[in-house]
Amino acid sequence: MKNIFVKENAFSITLIVSILFLIIFTVLNYFQLLQSVTNDNLAIIGQASRWCERVSDGIFREPVNTLTNLGFMIAGLYILYKLTNETSFNEFSGLNNITILYGVAVVYLGPGSMMMHATNTEWGGWADNLSMVMYIIIPWLYNCYKMSNANQYTFIKAYLAIVIIYAILRWKFGYGMGIGLDLFAVSIGLWVISEFLYKFWSPSIRFLSGFVGFLVLMLFGTMPNEVFLNLSDYWWIIFFWLPGLLASNKPTGMRSYRWYFAGMVAYMAAFYIWLQGNATLNPDILTNGVCDPDSLIQAHGIWHILTAISTIFFFYHYRSEKLV
Repeated sequence: MKNIFVKENAFSITLIVSILFLIIFTVLNYFQLLQSVTNDNLAIIGQASRWCERVSDGIFREPVNTLTNLGFMIAGLYILYKLTNETSFNEFSGLNNITILYGVAVVYLGPGSMMMHATNTEWGGWADNLSMVMYIIIPWLYNCYKMSNANQYTFIKAYLAIVIIYAILRWKFGYGMGIGLDLFAVSIGLWVISEFLYKFWSPSIRFLSGFVGFLVLMLFGTMPNEVFLNLSDYWWIIFFWLPGLLASNKPTGMRSYRWYFAGMVAYMAAFYIWLQGNATLNPDILTNGVCDPDSLIQAHGIWHILTAISTIFFFYHYRSEKLV
């Protein structure tokens, strides 16, 4: 019997699994088998959720915020389709362990987020957060891998180890894993730091690169003085020097950064819109007219679409690498 689980079938298998997920997930939600039926959960039906959209008693608790996650699935499937049957010209082209992982991680951003917005449950929130971490650790791990003596199998093993450990700790201890570590947020810093290292690598830059993390914090509104006055809360800044520690070799390639900056612009625009649609951080949106719970255009839905687009931009960024 022919083995269908080969890399050449990555797109087809992911497409079939995605369609099956959507069918099964919709049916289970239709029969109210996934949503929480606790008194607290049922009490918020008809009210605006923390992402503005009105909580429904229909198939999905937040219909728009659920369905806009199809953008991630389409983006990931596009990436896998693009990789299929193409001749490899660098390590982020053609079908290999890393490119398949990237495409599948983008696809899973959709179901992960759907599970939260469709059910409004704690386990749904866990699945959503896990999907984001499963994506965001790939870029900085890949950059560090490209500046080290590691091979693809070492990369994959490191990735799986981080994901499994995070999944267990996040499930058991909740947000922060019981140690005050937001791996998603920290990984954004590690990504920027590792890109800086890849572009400007030198022995001294390996050490100095850690300070780039503070620029990232400032970009998201956290000033250095706040960090140093609250080191017990910001202890994780020590990870800013992890890429420099791992990047033992000067990279052998050169990248065009137009796609990287396009992705960052899309992501930062999405993040700004995400803030505007977050009733937890901005409760005034529920009363000042910014939030329309019944609109088909939801700020959080736009966040989904823009970040899905950014994953394609970042995909092209890594494909721009050429040997020097």
